[in-house]
Amino acid sequence: MTQNQNEWQTAGFATRAIHAGQEPDPQTGAVVVPIYQVSTYKQDGVGNLRNGYEYSRSGNPTRTAYEEALAAVEGAADAFAFATGLAAEDVILRSVLNPGDHVLVPNDAYGGTYRLINRVHTRWGITNTPVDLSDLDAVRAALTPTTRVIWVETPTNPLLNIADIEALAAIAHEAGALLVVDNTFATPYLQQPIALGADIVVHSTTKYIGGHSDVVGGAAMIAAGAKVPGSDESVAEAIGFLANAAGAVPGPFDAWLALRGLKTLAVRVNQHCDNAERVVEFLQDHPEVTEVLYPGLESHPHHAVAAKQMRRFGGMISFRTGSKESALQVVAKTKVFALAESLGGVESLIEHPGLMTHASVAGSALEVPEDLVRVSVGIEDADDLIEDLKQALS
Repeated sequence: MTQNQNEWQTAGFATRAIHAGQEPDPQTGAVVVPIYQVSTYKQDGVGNLRNGYEYSRSGNPTRTAYEEALAAVEGAADAFAFATGLAAEDVILRSVLNPGDHVLVPNDAYGGTYRLINRVHTRWGITNTPVDLSDLDAVRAALTPTTRVIWVETPTNPLLNIADIEALAAIAHEAGALLVVDNTFATPYLQQPIALGADIVVHSTTKYIGGHSDVVGGAAMIAAGAKVPGSDESVAEAIGFLANAAGAVPGPFDAWLALRGLKTLAVRVNQHCDNAERVVEFLQDHPEVTEVLYPGLESHPHHAVAAKQMRRFGGMISFRTGSKESALQVVAKTKVFALAESLGGVESLIEHPGLMTHASVAGSALEVPEDLVRVSVGIEDADDLIEDLKQALS
């Protein structure tokens, strides 16, 4: 953690998001971090680097500011920015696992995550077991002597199940494993996994952190003192080495866009939550909707855990319509909700997970219901969103 991060540790969330790592430019006084659109840096003699910058794959001042801000809002000791969320996941897994190691994954994980683990990393000797992470006894039963990572999404994508981060951290650490939490849906504003015992937090910063559907990125945040299982090597050092060696880092403009989005994360997420609560209320009363999946509902099986570890319950909602045909009709008829993959932007999106974001897990243990619709509730006027869904469901 840098001195700059330490200065903002006791500040509130929004203050950290706006100021951590983002001192006014010393040359001009610019209050916004400049875009250092540069590939290389002049050295003051061989090996005498100015502020440690040598080549922008290894480090860039815009990216440094962004990473310091990410660490500050997530309560992490270190943060690393990546070109995509899956690039972050890949580097995390390859940094802390060896051939023969085993990973527990959610039985309703994001399709891209499961594809990466089950179809890419298995080729290098990594095994995995999908498990219901809300069932702690099932998690304990699925552990093996070679389990090195418990991979958690909470809320999950797209079924919005909730895992108890604190309980899973205890199980992981007792087994000599790391707990990795995908915090994309909740955002660091609504949930702080490291404070609950997680070792690594991962984000697709494309989503709520970027927040405007105009940048693709990922990030990994590391808890202080986290070690690679079975080693004295620091997780932060291992991830930092591979991030540089593999080079899957964002360009400075992408880092700048995501940093700009981070500044307004708190106000945007509150509006996402306000709108989502209104939409949930509407969907619950609609005769064409057979089930609403949202952790803020007291009827949600994991509502108590969500209430314990989340500030609010987020802007993501899934619901079921009774048949694949009716679900496809709904997603085809909306006008304010755009039919598109991704989530977390200011605009509302709607999709059919079974044929879109989760098509890659069709036929597997992670296959999602064919009548499932997922919506990312944006920050438009809630009345307009409700009217749009009303006419689509009619």
